[in-house]
Amino acid sequence: MPSGIERRREIRRRRTRRKNVAKVLARAKAGTMEKAEAVRKLRLMTPGADIIIEREKLAT
Repeated sequence: MPSGIERRREIRRRRTRRKNVAKVLARAKAGTMEKAEAVRKLRLMTPGADIIIEREKLAT
């Protein structure tokens, strides 16, 4: 039996993804992670990665 309602699981996944994206972006801006590595991780993490990459000017 699945744990929780599908909508709740979807919301939980989105919130977690948002936190992880924020962590990756913070590391990229601080310089502790190369921009290419941040771009790679964002592309694996979220379907809207191209928009985030363009907005944050990570692609060079």
